[in-house]
Amino acid sequence: MFKLSLYAALLMFAASSSIAAPVAPPLELLVLGSGGPGATGRAGAGYVVLVDGEPRIVVDAGPGTFVRLGEAKLSLAKIDIILLTHLHIDHTGELPGLFKARAISGDGAVNFRVFGPTGRRGEGEEATFPSTSHFIDLLFGPDGAYSYLHDFAAPMTINATNIDASTNAPKTSRVIYSERGLHISAIAGHHGDAPAVIYRIDYRDQSITFSGDIDANGIDNLRRIARHTRLLVFNCVVLDPPGSRPVLYTLHTPPKTIGVVAAESETEKLLLSHLSPSIDQQQASVEASIREHYKGPVVFAEDGMRLQP
Repeated sequence: MFKLSLYAALLMFAASSSIAAPVAPPLELLVLGSGGPGATGRAGAGYVVLVDGEPRIVVDAGPGTFVRLGEAKLSLAKIDIILLTHLHIDHTGELPGLFKARAISGDGAVNFRVFGPTGRRGEGEEATFPSTSHFIDLLFGPDGAYSYLHDFAAPMTINATNIDASTNAPKTSRVIYSERGLHISAIAGHHGDAPAVIYRIDYRDQSITFSGDIDANGIDNLRRIARHTRLLVFNCVVLDPPGSRPVLYTLHTPPKTIGVVAAESETEKLLLSHLSPSIDQQQASVEASIREHYKGPVVFAEDGMRLQP
């Protein structure tokens, strides 16, 4: 009798003193791809944002991100928001594979909300870009390359929203999605002749801002939307002048300016991503240049990296 009572008491003590399951952070970032257009060992640009531990938002989907998503072993069942910073291949090349993977990941209907820039008709040697809604239609519409996906494994609905990324776009950010405390804001960026968008995700007391590929003409808008952000994901492609080819400075932001923007926006943590081989080779000097102005944490992204704001 005594042994049985002692055993029962031990069981009760173990149950009462057990450690509670860890609570998922409000926001968490998974880096699917930390590289650029070159086949250099990193996947192209792409991220998943987890909300209360559930993967919900995809930001860009460059080549290689499909494999990285599988390696992360995350459920795709609740991914329903796609944010495209611009329509270059190294940011959108995996969308068809991702959409199909999402379609076969659950039993119910799939409803995507896709956000991205308005289009632009190029003049002279400038490139022409479709609007995001037209881009999605070319891929998945009734006459699109992958039209079969609309009912391949589950009914799929894709609602695309074009965000004004023209030269006359508003200089203030606007909320493009708001539900149950999750708020997504957007403002026009600038990436040469490619219409581009900067995004900020806010949930509870945390926030993540994505610069996308951005040149000098987009910096003021980035500074505005990134004010007091907890985590700023800044694409870092070029060295300080004259370390990179001159044409690249018409498309991207050098490290010293990245440091200035992070400092002036009072960013709490800086993640450098979309890294080029030149950045990989000179990480120490890149960080030193950034730290001339910004004193907060600086992290160089890697494929598969997970971090909280």
